[in-house]
Amino acid sequence: MSNISGLSGSKEINQLDFLESHANILKIIGQAENIILGKQDVIKMTVISFLCQGHVLIEDVPGVGKTTLASALAKIVGLKYKRAQFTPDVMPSDITGFSIYNKITNELEYKEGLALCNILLADEINRTSPKTQSSLLEVMEEGTVTVDGKTHRVPTPFMVIATQNPIGFVGTHPLPEAQLDRFIMRISIGYPDIGNEIKIISDRKTENPMDKITTAINAEDIIKAQNIVKKIHIDESLYKYIVELVGKTRGHQYITLGASPRASLALMRLSQARAFLEKRDYIIPEDILNMYIPAISHRIILKQEARLKKIRAEDILNDVKKQIAPMILNENINKSRRG
Repeated sequence: MSNISGLSGSKEINQLDFLESHANILKIIGQAENIILGKQDVIKMTVISFLCQGHVLIEDVPGVGKTTLASALAKIVGLKYKRAQFTPDVMPSDITGFSIYNKITNELEYKEGLALCNILLADEINRTSPKTQSSLLEVMEEGTVTVDGKTHRVPTPFMVIATQNPIGFVGTHPLPEAQLDRFIMRISIGYPDIGNEIKIISDRKTENPMDKITTAINAEDIIKAQNIVKKIHIDESLYKYIVELVGKTRGHQYITLGASPRASLALMRLSQARAFLEKRDYIIPEDILNMYIPAISHRIILKQEARLKKIRAEDILNDVKKQIAPMILNENINKSRRG
């Protein structure tokens, strides 16, 4: 079979499987764009995270579509969706589940918690206790919950979309840096422009656009796409480029704590998923640079000096991107892949 534009003829990835999975993912994005208007980049970032089997932290003000994004994604793929509205009285058992004694069978029965679903919206995660936050983050990391010595695996695929409001701090428990590191990326949605906001309210005058969503693919299709993403080729020089970009955050004059090797792994996975979305079975430097800030900005701690100067993490990372250039040209990457 002749090569299709964007594919290098890899023996590791079947081209027909690649194209079928790519078309399925575009179905998700296409329908989501009809619900979350004017936010194609946000939708793509969320889908990219899903393809990496990662979790997303959305830091934004209320009312911009965070809940709608999560529920739309679940509905399009036909997945089990749950929403956890985090408040101070939410307990770890609400997330993991609990055992209850059955008088008839004389045994303990497991009652599922909120985590036993495919897509979990953890709304305002910073408004619950650190203990409850930890229980959720453990599920995110391990993909299992353990109750009374018995382990229960969450369904696959599984994704947590967590939100937090960056404005109000009264009664909140900010996520520690070690826990923020569990999210593959942090993004924000932002307000819509005037045209899209007018369309949002007019579309909802008599009906909810969510009711028009149809299930386009299924869980097996997502898992198939996730497995293809893992096989996306990475040239040896780009492994070094990823590590150099992440390593530059360690010892930086304005950074107290730099990104860990987990950040390098996240950046690699995200770059693979972006290449897949761009219909390529190999990554190029542009994939890495595009994913760099969403993958790294929440994993570093700035020095007080930077805060006083109003220097943001994004400013520092943009500067790092300019300092380190990839040592290989895009066409050479494709050439080496064909070889």
